[in-house]
Amino acid sequence: MAGYGHRTRGRGRTWRRPRTGAGPDRATLALIGVICAVAGLFVLGILLGPVAILCGWLAMGRTWARSRPLQPMIAVILGAVDTVLALIVL
Repeated sequence: MAGYGHRTRGRGRTWRRPRTGAGPDRATLALIGVICAVAGLFVLGILLGPVAILCGWLAMGRTWARSRPLQPMIAVILGAVDTVLALIVL
């Protein structure tokens, strides 16, 4: 008879958190990156540029090796442009 804290067989239950809903997916990160990049062209480019680069890079899966969708690439490129323009203005 298994009492409190005693197992009969096996490893018992393994408690794992489900992966669904654990964070923003790649499409959401790409959209956030594009919005930050476009907004960075007008205001706060020094802040929104790096945020757009980071979101675009994370949306690409943190790699440059495989084929990339268009939206994360737009976020990375416009984020870089925002950052460079903001640094020139400073």
